[in-house]
Amino acid sequence: MSGFIGPELVEQIRQANDIVELIQSYIPLKRTGGTWKALCPFHNEKTPSFHVNPQRQTYYCFGCNKGGDVFNFLKDYEGLSFFEAAQRLADRASIELTTTLDHGTSQRSERKKALLQLHEQIAHRWHQVLLEDPQGEKARTYLQSRNVSLEAIKHFQLGYAPLGWDHLIRWSRGKNYDIPLLEEGGLILQKQTGKDYYDRFRGRLMFPIHDVQGRCIAFSGRLIEGDTKVGKYINSPETQLFKKGHTIYGLDKAKRAILKTKSAIICEGQLDLIACHMAGIENVVAPQGTALTLQHATLLKRYAEEIVLCFDADEAGQNAAIRSMDDLIASGLNLRVVKIPHPHDPDSYIQEHGHEAFSQRVDQADGFFDFLLQRLRASHPQNTDKDRMLIVQSMGQAVAKTRHAVIMDTYAQKTAHLLNVDVDAVRQEFKQASRTPAAAVQLRESLSPMASDEPEAHLSAPLPPLPHCNAQEYWLMKLVLSEEEEEPLEWLFSHLDLSWIQHPIVRTVLVGALDAHANHKKPEAPEIIRQCDHPEASSFITEALAEARSIPSRERQYEELLKRLRNRFIDHQIQTRKSRLATLADNSEEQIQTMTELMSLRHSKNQPLTPLAEV
Repeated sequence: MSGFIGPELVEQIRQANDIVELIQSYIPLKRTGGTWKALCPFHNEKTPSFHVNPQRQTYYCFGCNKGGDVFNFLKDYEGLSFFEAAQRLADRASIELTTTLDHGTSQRSERKKALLQLHEQIAHRWHQVLLEDPQGEKARTYLQSRNVSLEAIKHFQLGYAPLGWDHLIRWSRGKNYDIPLLEEGGLILQKQTGKDYYDRFRGRLMFPIHDVQGRCIAFSGRLIEGDTKVGKYINSPETQLFKKGHTIYGLDKAKRAILKTKSAIICEGQLDLIACHMAGIENVVAPQGTALTLQHATLLKRYAEEIVLCFDADEAGQNAAIRSMDDLIASGLNLRVVKIPHPHDPDSYIQEHGHEAFSQRVDQADGFFDFLLQRLRASHPQNTDKDRMLIVQSMGQAVAKTRHAVIMDTYAQKTAHLLNVDVDAVRQEFKQASRTPAAAVQLRESLSPMASDEPEAHLSAPLPPLPHCNAQEYWLMKLVLSEEEEEPLEWLFSHLDLSWIQHPIVRTVLVGALDAHANHKKPEAPEIIRQCDHPEASSFITEALAEARSIPSRERQYEELLKRLRNRFIDHQIQTRKSRLATLADNSEEQIQTMTELMSLRHSKNQPLTPLAEV
């Protein structure tokens, strides 16, 4: 869905969603004085450091520095875009968002809702067939042979599409779903001759595919009975709901565990994933019938700091890990590869050796380039000059894509040691590889938020890291945002020169507070956070507000802070002129002018603060 949410509607949604009620629907909160506390949902801790302030409608964790308003919480907890979070909060408050959409977009939105409802109903229907219908007996037998429990069947809502050409069509007509909607959802196909349709999925064990919000958007079906000449697995085609390159199976159930561990394990198939989850290893997902893409990696980066590839031990599985390399390197995620001994896959290995043995292999997984080096060595076992050159060139091309000098030098040394050749010669080959037109540069330049018909909050290039914040600037921001009286702000803004403020977020906060004051409003942190065009603004601002305590003598503190900020600014001006003096000729007109400015600046440090209009 595309559309624009204006600031007035954003504020209406924010005010309609109490932050304590929202967060309590996800984690237990305990009242402590005027605030609420909890164990932080974003990192592991034993002592609560997560604070929710109902007066300011913000949250902040002193342990991991995450903070913000209701929008930020949903974005961080659920891994949503701003627009998705706004939709969720609007629905929660019964606020209609479609009023901000054009007519065509509104129609697409209604069609999307109908498709989502259709998929949910069909998933439920096939699930009931698998659990209770005699037609699902062969699928139940197959699952028993794979040791898939009833608990797993229900948890993942597995189903069975009965063998027959029009089972789904007849059921849908009974539910008053029209044929064009089923065709649009990729659930039926038109016959080559005539206008009749037939079911896409027949005689298959069905795996519902959910988006990150847990909504059924597509299906994957494994053949159980019927024509063995067709593919063992087939997926829904791409639709308005489903984009293969942007969808990761199981992410809706794995995202909390991934956030907690900061690690995502990637398996090849649905049954591998189910085996891991039911064994208590829940940070596991699977690409949806395709190689891992840059969009997959970008989506996972919302939750994880590293990806652990756990593909099958056979040649195809190992090659799949290699094929994933470019996009995963471009994502900036740390990469490791689990070695599962042949002939196992994760499912069979867990069945035979248990989940602890599997977890140990995950913990001991090699770094991706260590895996690649060993695989290259195994592929070129002959100790010939040709083999050595192929290994060096392949490793050089791979590590060059990181554009990271330390990684390149580390693997130059490892490669040289493995091949028993001179390390400087390998470094030279790696440098040569880095000078070639590298795919990594193009990949990084193309790395953008996941393509979607729903806009992200920010589509600009990554912002530089925040500079260190001066203590006086930070304290001034804290005072302003917690100010209850209008008179102290009147004095402050009449004496504050914003050129004294260096930190970009503090400056934005003060500008927002100044605007609010000019309109006779109290500066509100959530509104100012929304105006700050930096991903770290939310945590930075809410951290300043998190410590709830009274602040005495505000007027005196304002005056003291402004003097220090002014004098720091003057000191910088003095240093600039001193540097200029060193380059000027003696007794020149410019030298005399600069010395005069220096004297004036030094004198101004000792003067009291005056209103800007009087300067």
